[in-house]
Amino acid sequence: MSEEKRIIQKYMPTLCADTAERYEIPANVFNSSIHRGLRNYDGTGVLVGATRIGSVRGYYMEDGERVPMDGKLLFRGIRVTDLAENHWQSGTFGYEEVAYLLLLGKLPNRAQMELFTAMLAEARPLPQGFFDDMILKNPSPNVMNGLARSILALYTYDDDPDSRTVENLMSQSVSLIARLPVIVAQTYAVKRHVYNGKSLYIHHPKDGLSLAENFLRMIRKDKSYTPEEAKLLDLMLIIHAEHGGGNNSAFVCRALSSSGTDTYSAIAGAVGSLKGPLHGGANAKVMEMFRWLNENVSDRKDDDAIRVQLNRILAGEGGDGSGKIYGLGHAVYTMSDPRAVLIKKYARDMAESAGRLEEFEFMERVERLGVEILSAKKKDDFPMCANVDFYSGFVYSILRIPEELYTPLFAIARIAGWCAHRMEEVLTGGRIMRPAYRAVMPRLEYVPIDERE
Repeated sequence: MSEEKRIIQKYMPTLCADTAERYEIPANVFNSSIHRGLRNYDGTGVLVGATRIGSVRGYYMEDGERVPMDGKLLFRGIRVTDLAENHWQSGTFGYEEVAYLLLLGKLPNRAQMELFTAMLAEARPLPQGFFDDMILKNPSPNVMNGLARSILALYTYDDDPDSRTVENLMSQSVSLIARLPVIVAQTYAVKRHVYNGKSLYIHHPKDGLSLAENFLRMIRKDKSYTPEEAKLLDLMLIIHAEHGGGNNSAFVCRALSSSGTDTYSAIAGAVGSLKGPLHGGANAKVMEMFRWLNENVSDRKDDDAIRVQLNRILAGEGGDGSGKIYGLGHAVYTMSDPRAVLIKKYARDMAESAGRLEEFEFMERVERLGVEILSAKKKDDFPMCANVDFYSGFVYSILRIPEELYTPLFAIARIAGWCAHRMEEVLTGGRIMRPAYRAVMPRLEYVPIDERE
């Protein structure tokens, strides 16, 4: 700790002695006219706009009531399951095609796909001196913070950073999609060297490889990976590429874009949102939770033993003390999260091949029992399901990807959706987003300083 921070921290307890209570808002203030979390009281989301990019469906409305349904996720009208399954079955890499679809609104033909991948390859190298000045000389203990800072810095290297033409927005989007994996890989390499005392190795992307292949190549000391590993990572990138305009990070991106700010500021804001443990950081929290469960469940095949520990977690007596069972429940999905269904479909075989089938089956038990316990706590029969975060961290661990890269990988995938939403907001929004907050404070008179207690 620096001397300046030490001095500041010394006086903070006195300065902040009764500050927290001045931020408290009485519960009775919140009524039907205030939509906390931008959620209506019937559980639906508050409509703030329209989009042609992604659609998230987990229920339908009938006679004013939500009716549960199997979850569906559509990218530009196409089911994500169809996109992922077609590439999985054909043995091809699909993330680049998905990025094209999200940005340009249609599936590319072969010539268009070849042009797009060539553009990505051309945009991939970081600007001259960027690694030395922004990453190596300014290491960050957190990859997401380092990523956000680097994205902001790219503004300086852009010849026309503030232009809002379709062509310039598309050019910036292609550049960001191409460069984020490189920034993340190099930020992580420097972080593990400076903060973890590990050897420093920097690998550069290679032409002719998919985004998934290049990322695995860059983060591994010997640059090696198997085709199966690269295909699995590609599947995860497809699944995470977009999730509608209402998810927190996309909404942040759109809100910032509505102010007229530049692309780099809007995307850096989305990265900051995604870092949160209630958003993109949830998969790492799931793995943390399972480490605690593994230490505290006496028999991983005993439902009663698992229930005891899950109830301790809910009571705030176990896990991270938050009272949350991470990876269960979703704001939209009810009966199923299609992304979790896709992951789980392939996770069993992967777990068996990796000698981790027992661990996977334990996760399945926790999912089943956790849903039962949470549903009973809610005291309603509205269904609840595991979300994408429940199994995604497990898959990354099978791929031997360090936990501190789980959320950055989410950003690497989601950048395509963010850029598409930014373009839609800039080109069709037209008004700055300005929601209202109800002021709940007493009227006070100014008291001269010598008369104050």
